[in-house]
Amino acid sequence: MQSWQSMVEANAARLIRTTGRTPADWAAEARTAGVGTRDELSLWLKGQGITGYNLMSIDWEVFGLPEFFLRSADELYDGQYADRSTLRPISDRILLWASETPGVIIQMRKTYVSLQTSRRKFAQLSPSTKTAVDLYFRLEIPGLPGLEPVRAAQDPFAWRVRLRRADDVDDAVLRSLSTALADSLAIPSA
Repeated sequence: MQSWQSMVEANAARLIRTTGRTPADWAAEARTAGVGTRDELSLWLKGQGITGYNLMSIDWEVFGLPEFFLRSADELYDGQYADRSTLRPISDRILLWASETPGVIIQMRKTYVSLQTSRRKFAQLSPSTKTAVDLYFRLEIPGLPGLEPVRAAQDPFAWRVRLRRADDVDDAVLRSLSTALADSLAIPSA
């Protein structure tokens, strides 16, 4: 399982690859330019052609990482289920499948777990309520009982199944994860 550290490192590597400069180099220049707030940094960097993940990497260098970025994967996972321990066996079953399946990367976040390949996320697991864990998919998976559309603007995860007990993680759910994984690994046609 991975924590936020892998994202921090990937963003720094992307910045170096695209600009030839490290986050520390950009942070020093921003300080010299008199940048003192996040808004000022964002405007200043956008003027330099720096946006998105590259901008985040410099922001973290100047102002520090959010507190939850400093937590380990285990600490993040424990935090998700601190007040809903009866739901953890549901997620544990899915994470067992993910850890035993070649090509799956488990990425812990503060409020959810991302299941991804080197190409993109294919599923997301979240203890959304005190009584259920939601498993989100990018694609509609025919034949998966309980699959329903989710109305969230700008979110590629348009489908969800709500899991209330560990036994809900059955063969149909695991086959659906395998289907979503295969879709994520497929090379798009040109």
